[in-house]
Amino acid sequence: MKTTNIIRIKNATFFAYHGAMKEEQNIGGKFDVDVDMYTDFAPAAVNDDLKKTVNYQQVYQEVKNIISGSKFSLIETIATRIADSLLDQHPNIEKIAVRVRKNCVPIGGVIDHTEVEVIKEQDD
Repeated sequence: MKTTNIIRIKNATFFAYHGAMKEEQNIGGKFDVDVDMYTDFAPAAVNDDLKKTVNYQQVYQEVKNIISGSKFSLIETIATRIADSLLDQHPNIEKIAVRVRKNCVPIGGVIDHTEVEVIKEQDD
């Protein structure tokens, strides 16, 4: 019997320099990231073995490297890069959902945040 489990990282927060406007890339802002990783961690659970699951400490570090390592105009680009990198680095992730939120968005109105979501499967 195949089992699908989900490992989640919720609301990882980073200060970074992304945005379509030059000022955003100079001043910086707060970005939040959620990652849902669909996998079968039953073998890890049975054997209490980290090597048989997704190491979310490594995943966090990879997300941090992507979001802090470059400047992007679009949060769509950030979410896609995170999803592609994690699927590439962790073949036991069958499907992934990555959400990136941008706080304090300069759109001329009051909003909590903007958010994009990318959902990909290992074969995409």
